[in-house]
Amino acid sequence: MRASLIQIAVEEGESVESRRVRVASLVREQAGAADLVVLPELWTTGAFAYEEFAVEAEPLEGPTYEAMAKAASEAGVWLHAGSIPERAPSGSGSAGAGALYNTSLVFSPSGELAAAYRKIHRFGFDKGEAVLMGAGEELVTFRLPGTTVGVATCYDLRFPELFRGLVDAGAETLVIPAGWPERRRGHWTLLARARAVENQAFVLACGTAGTHAGVPQAGHSIVVDPWGEVLAEAGSGEEVLTVEFDPSRVATTREQFPALKDRVLGLPTPGRRA
Repeated sequence: MRASLIQIAVEEGESVESRRVRVASLVREQAGAADLVVLPELWTTGAFAYEEFAVEAEPLEGPTYEAMAKAASEAGVWLHAGSIPERAPSGSGSAGAGALYNTSLVFSPSGELAAAYRKIHRFGFDKGEAVLMGAGEELVTFRLPGTTVGVATCYDLRFPELFRGLVDAGAETLVIPAGWPERRRGHWTLLARARAVENQAFVLACGTAGTHAGVPQAGHSIVVDPWGEVLAEAGSGEEVLTVEFDPSRVATTREQFPALKDRVLGLPTPGRRA
């Protein structure tokens, strides 16, 4: 299987609509070069452009949905279209009508919506995304030919429990779009490799380039195999990172080194000493 991670540069001066058109063109260029294309988190606005979230929020089946569905169909690829600021309709989610979510969209080669995931762990420590957007409530997987994909987004990468849940749901490949800051780039690569090793899964982590609302982005999109070896890593600027990987290696790795079978679940809570 060939995957192309498109590390988009989000810069001031480019409108959301212009970027949407440009990114759709980049997706179409992957026709024949990739089976799976992955875009970063919140590439329409920038992950740290908090004031733009409400301004540019769109319904699930809004302009980004339409543009990416068409691009996936024209390229004949599976497309993880990164995430958008979604404005929820009435009766959707615990945060209520009109609430915002950081929502990922996945399209099949025919342009059909294959999965949607609302980010569970919101970044900001009681400000920014953490207060502007509602939290997702469901783990999401989808099936590709030869592998089951688990979906997570950016800050989710710091929470191994989420990935254990995805593995329990059958995930063998983990796709993580992000808008990760440059000042914590060391954490980005470390955590991507850790999630691959502990879950014996492929990790495809796609970041952004450029500067989001004054926050330089890490770039360095990365593909890691089930042993934690880096198969490919991007630089800091906009680029397309294409890598070929064999999803069957997950089953082989789990058979050769069956660590997941030794998980001990339901450990008791430490009691207080008298």
